[in-house]
Amino acid sequence: MIDLDQWGQSEVLTFLLRYKPRSEEELFDILNLLDEFLKSSSPSVVMAATKLFLVLARDFPHVQTDVLVRVKGPLLSACTSESRELCFTALCHVRQILGSLPGHFSSHYKKFFCSYSEPHYIKCQKMEVLCELVNDENVQQVLEELRGYCTDVSAELAQGAIFAIGNIARTYTEQCVGILTELLGLKQEHITSAVVQVFRDLVWLCPQCTEAVCQALPSCEETIQDSEGKQALIWLLGVHGGRVPSAPYVLEDYVENVKSEIFPTVKMELLTALVRLFLSRPAECQDILGRLVYYCIEEETDMAVRDRGLFYYRLLQAGMEEVKRVLCSPKSDPSLRLLEDQAEHPVNAWAFEFNTLVPVYGKVCGAAVTANQAIDVSCYALSGPGCSFSSCFASFSVPLISAQNKEVLQVHHDSGGLTLIPEACLSAEQFENMWLGLCVSCQQTVPWDGPAHPDTIQAALQVVHIQTVAMSKAGTQPWKAYLSAQDDTGCLFLTELLLETDNSEMQVSVKQSKDRAEALQSFISILRTVMGTVLALKS
Repeated sequence: MIDLDQWGQSEVLTFLLRYKPRSEEELFDILNLLDEFLKSSSPSVVMAATKLFLVLARDFPHVQTDVLVRVKGPLLSACTSESRELCFTALCHVRQILGSLPGHFSSHYKKFFCSYSEPHYIKCQKMEVLCELVNDENVQQVLEELRGYCTDVSAELAQGAIFAIGNIARTYTEQCVGILTELLGLKQEHITSAVVQVFRDLVWLCPQCTEAVCQALPSCEETIQDSEGKQALIWLLGVHGGRVPSAPYVLEDYVENVKSEIFPTVKMELLTALVRLFLSRPAECQDILGRLVYYCIEEETDMAVRDRGLFYYRLLQAGMEEVKRVLCSPKSDPSLRLLEDQAEHPVNAWAFEFNTLVPVYGKVCGAAVTANQAIDVSCYALSGPGCSFSSCFASFSVPLISAQNKEVLQVHHDSGGLTLIPEACLSAEQFENMWLGLCVSCQQTVPWDGPAHPDTIQAALQVVHIQTVAMSKAGTQPWKAYLSAQDDTGCLFLTELLLETDNSEMQVSVKQSKDRAEALQSFISILRTVMGTVLALKS
């Protein structure tokens, strides 16, 4: 290892992921031998070594935590690197680590302050990290830093900083509401819109700030022009208009200009808000509501808005008690979402994804990018005289995937607990014998447009450990493919894909070696996701 350059070392460390230690003693011997590579000056070597340690030590959480503590320095260095690509990738991995070790980088929070020359995408990542590093000791400094970004020349970055303050406000409500209220005084359209959107979420998540938010709302309508900001303001006036004296008159202004409103969602939000406010302030809202409902039913061309108007018209005919029952029914508990956001994810949930595209792109997009990469495989035609099934394969190309090319790392995906293993490879003869002896467990169709591209489909299937037994060449009509996969319980899934000429749907038939309904549904879900990704890549 010491005689290799940094790229050779990272390749060897990646290759060692395939090895399974035979005993605990051997495991720690390997970790001790490779310990020095956690201190390497090369980020690629450090990342490869970190992933190897996390994967090999999956049964020893304390070892994983110790490794993440030791690589804190190299990761922080990468986060301040002059290479923008390296900096962005390191920030994505920092966020991944913080999901398991909240506050892991809290003492180094200033490393994530943005500099003027940094590109927008890095600044956004740093703000996301800062939100996760806030604690009682640094909250004031972090909020002051974010307040500075709120007046950035980039409207998108400024709004991102306001939303970041909104996230922190879930814990430090009073301080954040004070800063957001001050920002309203700037009378900037994009700033006011973002602040009002944050206020809408805060009064639901943190009801104790409702009074302060209602006091800050007057005159906001003069500045907001975008759809999201209008919807947020109208919602606040509808739900909490009893505490805003001018609420009916602000909504009346929107009603008078409803014909020139270009966003149907704003019109629907306005209908709901006026009906809500009518319950608490009927004398002031009756005429306004009547005019709006009449317009929506008689003059509006958008069917969704018209249907919403008809719904409220019939609901009001049923009586006020029915209106209250529908619109004032018990709401979901916002604390459930907060607890879900704060739940820690074990390191093993993402260890295999570390040092891959997943932290950068997310699971679905990472799989799509990987699937779009060209793969080098050898193909040959199967033929077997006297065997009808093999004869059917005669015009198909069948990949020969060697042991060196076989993917042995588990690809994690939302599959309902189903884990497909990469070792399961059936020959055409084995597939034929099993296929003829089983009944079809499930038949479905997936949307499809245009011809099939075998290379792209095969690459995408390999990412999730679905093997290609045989596949028609591009342009063949009808186009067919036969696939096999096996889960960790030994259950085999045999699949036929069929695309008829000029058909907008691809037929999928699946046979199962064991009767496991849940596993079958999970497999179908994986298959549909892969084919949907391939179709998106085509377009």
